[in-house]
Amino acid sequence: MKILYQTTATATGGRDGTVRGGDSVLDLHLAIPKELGGPGGPVPNPEMLFAAGYAACFDSALQHVARQKKLIPGLTQVQATVGIGPGDSGGFALAVSLEVTIPELTREEAQVLLDAAHQVCPYSNAVRGNVTVELKLA
Repeated sequence: MKILYQTTATATGGRDGTVRGGDSVLDLHLAIPKELGGPGGPVPNPEMLFAAGYAACFDSALQHVARQKKLIPGLTQVQATVGIGPGDSGGFALAVSLEVTIPELTREEAQVLLDAAHQVCPYSNAVRGNVTVELKLA
């Protein structure tokens, strides 16, 4: 693979610590959600960061595929919901739901675009076969 871009992030203290990007743009304190036994609060956690990254990346994949197919989808929106819980074979596992709004296409065109974006998105490719991803058209 030819790398087009790369970045670095360093976590210290795990889910109840900090995460900093190598370029100093990202500098966050993290907190364990109440549901996982932590204090929660208005502080991000790894699942929030994953949801934000997946949503943004998938929305870009939609736009990329739309350009390739010469479609005008309008202002698309992706809401990513990331869940965490005990895995079937031990440890923990993630589940993702992507609710996608594609306002300017018919439902059939939107479904084709959604399915194609799922094949192109690097987050989708990274988790395929390891994480359950549910795709929904809003």
